[in-house]
This record gives sequence, structure tokens and C-alpha cells, in this order.
Amino acid sequence: MNQTAFSSLKLNPALLENIASLGYQSMTPIQAQGLPHILEGKDVIAQAKTGSGKTAAFGLGLLEKLDVKNFRVQTLVLCPTRELADQVAKEIRKLARTIHNIKVLSICGGMPFGPQVGSLEHGAHIIVGTPGRVEDHLRRGTLKLGSVTTLVLDEADRMLDMGFQETLDAIIKHIPKQRQTLLFSATYPKQIQAIAERIMIQPIIVKAIDSHDNSSIQQYLYKVENGDRLIALRLLLQHYRPESTVVFCNTKLETQQVAEELCRHNFSAVAIHGDLEQRDRDQTLIRFASKSASILVATDVAARGLDIEALDAVINYNVAQELEVHVHRVGRTGRAGSKGIACTLFDEKESYKVARLEEYLGQVIEAQNLPPYSLLNKPIYQPPMITLQIDGGKKQKVRAGDILGALTGKDGIDGKQVGKIQIFDNSAYVAVSRGAAGQALKKLQQGKLKGRSFRVRQV
Repeated sequence: MNQTAFSSLKLNPALLENIASLGYQSMTPIQAQGLPHILEGKDVIAQAKTGSGKTAAFGLGLLEKLDVKNFRVQTLVLCPTRELADQVAKEIRKLARTIHNIKVLSICGGMPFGPQVGSLEHGAHIIVGTPGRVEDHLRRGTLKLGSVTTLVLDEADRMLDMGFQETLDAIIKHIPKQRQTLLFSATYPKQIQAIAERIMIQPIIVKAIDSHDNSSIQQYLYKVENGDRLIALRLLLQHYRPESTVVFCNTKLETQQVAEELCRHNFSAVAIHGDLEQRDRDQTLIRFASKSASILVATDVAARGLDIEALDAVINYNVAQELEVHVHRVGRTGRAGSKGIACTLFDEKESYKVARLEEYLGQVIEAQNLPPYSLLNKPIYQPPMITLQIDGGKKQKVRAGDILGALTGKDGIDGKQVGKIQIFDNSAYVAVSRGAAGQALKKLQQGKLKGRSFRVRQV
């Protein structure tokens, strides 16, 4: 029997019949790897991107174990945005259409609260919702999760990015400890590992990500005349056009000067070094992590301990003073199964450092010619997001769900246009798509959070 055929699984015949009628023939990699464990009732962490067939993987698993006669909430699926929740609910309904009387209910922020209360009073087997709105219903007692046997966290990395950590913790307290937990995430940062350790029992880890070699970092050397270093940097940025780049400098002064020079030429650059006030440091990292600044110019000391995910490029403005530091710098790109680029600028005086580096790495790195100077006339790459600062935070009881709801409510922006949300004691930051920035700013300035108006501005 074909191991990737759905018929190779111990599934309810009505489900198998429906899968066949939907034209699903063989399983996608994430389904083939994950479904057998899910059907055995094990906790599963699945690393998979959108479009990998993950909804059918957990959808079939939760439908197989559902007791239709028990008209209580047996499954909770949490998604970062209303659009994704609606899409997931629709897919589960499609998978369940040959099993009679299964009720799937979507509960999301940005929608009127009253009708949801009415729907919940009529009962449901499966709830698909956004964390903020689910927590609201739990607080008001309009949702009970005491009979939940399956918890699904879909796009968990995105939910953590959007500041839902505390909300997730609050929701999970309402769910029985004896349950199956399925966590789906495109990336596997430390935060995911930490939440998995807290809420899962001996999870099986399955991966269906692009098969790039993790060590696939392309290293390039570029020889420069000393006065041409800044021009060389601009040429490389224009040539590779990376979405996120860290430029390493050896001194604080040079870090600041390079960032200012790049900004002067319309690049979206920020600097981080030891002389920055904590507030400025936070804001710099927020902008870079939110993809509203595409270049972070840093000293090694300032970059130490920074949890920067998925960097496209690292550029060494100078050769590092120590060989281990070079390896550490370069290792920040090409993570999470992606390809990375590492470029190092050097002049005649640094040639001996390059020779030592090649010996240390056990490889010869050929020096390349710089890209053509005509690239300096090309339009500059602009980052995809804009960051908005709200003058209200934890102390004002502002939560990620409030911000997401305010942005995506009536006449608002699409949930897909909302990026990272970070909340501090007295301020909050939200990244929104560049094209939606004006509408988002207006929505937050004219609307209310927690019944109050807050000052909002672009940073």
C-alpha cells in the first residue's frame, strides 16, 4: 500500500470518502509525517509553512477523535488573525461535511461580540478563534473549555510575534491538562521551544520545510580602497537587496557614522551600540525586528545576545578583530533552513587578517569584484513594514488583542497587514504593511483602546 495515500491511515470511512471526493489523493510531507502521530493521540510540534497542507493534517486528526453526540467544545484552534481563523474554520467544515451535525464556530476579534455570545449559547464542537477574543469570552464566562481534548496552536510563531504569549497562557489555564496539543509553526525560535516545554507532553517534532542546507551561507570577500568602503557597502546593498541585513563595525563611532551615512542616501538603517539609552536601544531593535528598518548597523558587543531570526545578509564593514567573532557574525545568517549571504570588506592593510581567516576556516575565499557603480542610481529598497508607537502599554491594560481588534475592526485593515506587536509598561508598538500605514494610523488615532484614546505616531 502507498504510504502517502490517505487510505493507508486508520481514518473513519466517511472521512476517507470525503477526502477522495475533494480530490485529495496523496498526503503532503507534513501530513505524511504528522498525521500518524496525531491519530495516535500524541502531542506534535510541526514546522511547516502556509500552503503545506497543515490545516488538513490537524483537521483530520481532530475530526477523527470527535464525539458528535457530546455537544460540548472538544477542540480549540487558535490562530493569529481573523482571516486565518475564518480560512481554517472553512477548511474544517469542508473536511467534516460527510459527518452529520458537527458544528464549527469561528470566534474572532474585530467582529461584534453579541452574536458570538448567541452562537456559543447554542453550543459547538470545534471553536476556531483569535487569542484576544477567546480570552474575552472566557473572562465573561460565555465560553467553557472544560471538555476540550485537543488544543491546536496554528502559526504559533506569529501569535508570539504579535504579543499573545500572556493571552495564550491565560487561555491554556482553562483547558484540562489531559489533552492533545498540536503546535504548528513556520519557524522554531526559542520562545516556541519554551512554550512547548511548558504546555506539551513528550511532543514528536516533524518538519516539512525547504530542504536548504543549514550551513548554506555564501561567503564573499571584496577588496576596497580605504575611502571607498561606504560606496562598496551601498553597492552590495543595492546588488543583493536583502530584506534584513546586519552591518558589523568594529567601533561605536563608526557604527553611528555608517548608519547616518546610509540614511543620508535614503536607506532604511538604524544603529545599535553601547552609547545608546535603553529606550533608544529598544526602539531600534523593535523597528528592525518588525521589518520597518531593513539595515541594523551594530558593534559586536551590542549585537551579543540579540535574538534576530532569519537574517538575509551579514556585511562585515571591517574584518573582525578575532577569528571566532567572524564565525559568530556570519553564523547569524542562513538560519532556520534559509540561505544566507555574508560579505566582508577588506583593504590592503587587512590582507593578513584575511589570510589568517582562510587558514582558520580551512577554505580559500576568492575576492570578488564590486558590483557596477551604476547600481548607485537604482531606487533604494524600502522595507515592507512601518512601525507605529502607542503611548499606552501593560500599565494601561492594553493587550495585543485590543490593538489587533482596533486595526482590523469595521473599515479597518486586513489581519495579514499586521506584523509584530510588542507591549511595554507604558507603550506599545505595532508593525503594519507600508501600504496600509496611513489607514492604520488613522484607525488607531480616531478609535479607542480599552475605552480610551491614546497618542499614536510613526517611529
